[in-house]
Amino acid sequence: MSEKPERPAEERPDVERIIAEHDEERPARRLSGRVALVVTVACAVVSVFVLYVVFFPLARGTQYYLVLFLAAILPLTFVSYRPRPKPPASSSDPDSADGADSADSAELSDNPGILDWALAALSLAVTLYPLVDFDGFLERRQVPTTLDLVAGLLLTLLVLEACRRTTGWWLPAICLAFFGYAYYGGYLPADWSLAHVGFNIDEIVPQLYMGTSGYFGTPLNVAATYIVLFTIYGAVLDMSGAGKFFIDLSFAAFQGRKGRQSPNAPGRTVTLAGFLLGTVSGSGTATAVSLGSVSWPILRRAGYGREQGGGVLAAAGIGAILSPPTLGAAAFIIAELLRTSYLTVLVYAIIPTLLYYVGIILAIEIDARRHGARAVDIPAGSARKLLLRFGYHFASLFLIVAFMAADIPPFRAVVYATILQFLFSFLDPAHRMGPRRLLEALAAGTRSVLPVAAVCAAAGIIVAVVTLTGLGLNLAGIIIDAAQVVGDHPTLVLVLTAVFAAVAVAVLGLAVPVTASFIIASVIITPALVELGVSRPEAYMFVFYYAVLSEVSPPTALAAVAAAAITGGNPIRTMWATWRYALPAFLVPFAFVLTDNGSALLAQGPILGILAATAVSVLAVAALAAATGGWIVGPANAPERVLAFIAALLLLYLEPLTAGIGGALIGVAVVLHLLRRRLRGRPGAPVPDTQGSTT
Repeated sequence: MSEKPERPAEERPDVERIIAEHDEERPARRLSGRVALVVTVACAVVSVFVLYVVFFPLARGTQYYLVLFLAAILPLTFVSYRPRPKPPASSSDPDSADGADSADSAELSDNPGILDWALAALSLAVTLYPLVDFDGFLERRQVPTTLDLVAGLLLTLLVLEACRRTTGWWLPAICLAFFGYAYYGGYLPADWSLAHVGFNIDEIVPQLYMGTSGYFGTPLNVAATYIVLFTIYGAVLDMSGAGKFFIDLSFAAFQGRKGRQSPNAPGRTVTLAGFLLGTVSGSGTATAVSLGSVSWPILRRAGYGREQGGGVLAAAGIGAILSPPTLGAAAFIIAELLRTSYLTVLVYAIIPTLLYYVGIILAIEIDARRHGARAVDIPAGSARKLLLRFGYHFASLFLIVAFMAADIPPFRAVVYATILQFLFSFLDPAHRMGPRRLLEALAAGTRSVLPVAAVCAAAGIIVAVVTLTGLGLNLAGIIIDAAQVVGDHPTLVLVLTAVFAAVAVAVLGLAVPVTASFIIASVIITPALVELGVSRPEAYMFVFYYAVLSEVSPPTALAAVAAAAITGGNPIRTMWATWRYALPAFLVPFAFVLTDNGSALLAQGPILGILAATAVSVLAVAALAAATGGWIVGPANAPERVLAFIAALLLLYLEPLTAGIGGALIGVAVVLHLLRRRLRGRPGAPVPDTQGSTT
């Protein structure tokens, strides 16, 4: 095809630049020259050290290891991140040679300056300070020395600065507010729910720096023992050619005769590719961008509008964080908080993931009909041949699950999978991992964990303050009291508390990354749900899903904004398109917490109950798709859509009575729809879109 693109955005975009601009958990600085080599080697050394500790744990214990891990990560963060955002590349014309030269010059000058190196050196000193006399350092927690306090305060400032560089001002501001609350809370009126006895600096700093509930607590522990190993695995998986294979397989799976896909196939292809590619990237925004750079031209040729196509890309990308076997970083924290295996958390996620993708597929099918999508020719190979030649890329994913099922710890399982994937790379000459590619993969693994580790270290401030002051229980009481203002019926209080919790997590997620919003919400909001009788697994999974969905929630919706950068669409309209695709994922978590039957969606309880709850929820998701997409057999009118939406809500309550009423309402909506179409005399004929197409 000699089709001229309408805008430069339709050419293959600069994927790394877009990810750096829109993904809150990715390095943004592009290093060059000797600095790039030094940082690459340093990151690779950190990866080797982490892998070594898996098999040869340090004799001094977990806290000793976390001190070393933070001492390695924090300096690299100051070197890898700018103190302020880089001016956008749009100042140069991307189509001009001069613009390209300017971009190259900008890259060459993107190395750290004197201040960055100074902060890196200072962070190395204050993080290694406890190791000078580690036993004595731990013993002095109750009576810290002046030097202990100075080092602790410096580390606090450095962690906040590292967090600011990686994620912006919001999370550091929240951390400072918690720090201020610990110090000034004693001045609040004694009859206030948030009042406490008050703590001095020599009590707050040891809690942050010298104990196991602050910087060296659960969040950083998860980053240092689980997340970093999965980022290393993802980098090796990508370098060995798995990412390319997953995309090629997705395109081949839905091609028809002579490589021609049906009108519905491009959307399905993107959805499947997003699911598979998520195992490599582990980031919703990165998955949406990487997928969009390949598949957007195909979606456009199939007739998808810029905003509609961006919505498909963003929704598929977010599904990567929700999908086993490599969920988002917050899932590892859930396993640690529940003191359960990561495999158990994967089991919790299976049915919600199924419902999420059912919703996307149904919405795509409806849009393909409503907007008149076209069949397109795609040069893709045979799916069978691809599986026979490169199907070994799935082996390491299955290996992780199999090892965890055999009670092998997940951090060992993922290391074994990484080794296996490295060996498999030699089966493909184009992606053979020699010394150079192995070095790059190890370095990429550590670089990917830098922002997550900075967020986890900063979140340690919040966890420590909540532990020190008892804030979590106090806020839980406040949330429940607010719900009881409307009424004191237990069901009403639970519903309102869940709504308040969902809104709070979603709003929090607009300002901070998924990992941080989950950590904050888990210590503040989860206790309120638990106090009302919700089990801890259900409460944590509820918070997890709303933390993840903040990436597609207006008005920020980072995944949607990044997808719009690929398609050239309007970011706001792309956000709303994404939100419509992801709507089932916004409503299904309420089923976890509102009724006892909701636990079946987390695969808990008798098998017949699990199957029944899943079937009812699938019907609810279908009703939601009909309501939001405006389509049943043909275009649905307003009364039919309202009936479908009410039916979906009743079905998701998962009680026999409400499920029966919901099923009846769906039947009424379908009958009315068919009668209306029959009376209009247009059975089966194509109907023009009357719902406001964005194509």
